[in-house]
Amino acid sequence: MTQEIAPDGILQLGLGFWGPKVLLSAVELGVFTALAQGPADAAELTKRLGLHPRSVRDFLDALVALGMLERSDGRYQNTPETDYFLDRGKPSYMGGMLEMANARLYGFWGRLTEGLRTGQPQNECRTNPGASPFDSIYGSPTLLRQFLQGMTGISLGAARAIARKFGWDRYRTFMDIGGAQGALPVQVALAHPHLAGGNFDLPVVGPVFDEYVASFKLQERLRFMAGNFFTDPLPSADVLVMGHILHDWDLEQKRALIAKAYTALPSGGALLIYEALIDDERRQNVFGLLMSLNMLIETPGGFDYTGADGCGWLRDAGFRETRVEHLLGPDSMVIGIK
Repeated sequence: MTQEIAPDGILQLGLGFWGPKVLLSAVELGVFTALAQGPADAAELTKRLGLHPRSVRDFLDALVALGMLERSDGRYQNTPETDYFLDRGKPSYMGGMLEMANARLYGFWGRLTEGLRTGQPQNECRTNPGASPFDSIYGSPTLLRQFLQGMTGISLGAARAIARKFGWDRYRTFMDIGGAQGALPVQVALAHPHLAGGNFDLPVVGPVFDEYVASFKLQERLRFMAGNFFTDPLPSADVLVMGHILHDWDLEQKRALIAKAYTALPSGGALLIYEALIDDERRQNVFGLLMSLNMLIETPGGFDYTGADGCGWLRDAGFRETRVEHLLGPDSMVIGIK
C-alpha cells in the first residue's frame, strides 16, 4: 500500500500558501508595474524595487514557475494576464483586491481554526464586537479605493458575460445594487446603447464611481444614487442586479434584500444575482466554498450558497420564474422574473 500512495498532494496543499504569498508580495512590491515598462534582468529589478540581492533570483524564478512571469535570456517580463490585470497604470488593474488580501486577509486567515471553533469573524471585528465588517474598509480612503478597484477586477469577467448573455433587449433601465466602482453598469451600457442605469451604493462610493464612469464617457447614461440597501428603499428599475452582495449577509438579511428587490421591480422585471455560486452537490466549485469560509473570516453571518438555494429564496419572495445560468469560471447568476 505504501508503494501505491504518496503524500505529494497533501504536501502541495498544506504548503500551498507559499505560492500565493509570493504573488501577493510581488503585487505589493510593484513587480508587474515595473515590468510593464519592458523586460528587465534580476539586477535591474533589484535596484528598481529596492530589494536585497540575496533571494531576488529565487523570487523572480518562482514567479516564472508559477506562471506569473516569463523569462528569456535572463530577462523577465509579464505574462499577457499579469500585464493586463496587475499593472497599476492600466484601468484593468485588479491588484487592489490582492493588495487588500495581502494587507488584511492573509493574516486573518491564519485564525481560521479559531473561527471554525467560535463561529465568529476573525478580522477587525474580533477586537471590536458589533462593528460592521466594512467599517475599516469604507472608513479609509486608501482601503476603499483598493477594495472598489479590486471588486472591478474580480467582477469584470462576470459583468461582460452578463452583458452578453442576459436578454437586455426587452428592458430599458437597470440599477446595480452595491455596484462599487461600476464594472457591471459600464459593461452593460457599453454593450447596449439603449439602456440607462447606474449604481445604488453608500455615499462615499459616489466620487469613485463617477470617475470610473467618466473614463468611459458614459456619465450621460449612468448615474450614482446614494443610499443604504438595508435602511432605504431600493430604486425602481426594470432590472436590478446584486453582484457579490448576498454572500456578505446571514439568511434573514439575504431574504430581506431579495424581498426589497421584489417590491422595487415592476411586473415582468428581473433580479440578477451573481456570485461564485457553489455547485448544488457542493463538490466542484472550490473557489465558491473557500469564499464561503472567507465570509466566516470577514462577517458575522455571511455565507455563500448554491444556485438551488438562490432559486428557492427567490420563489419564496414571489418571483414567478427562476433559473441559474453559468457565466464564466466560478461565477454563475440566479435570475428571477417578477
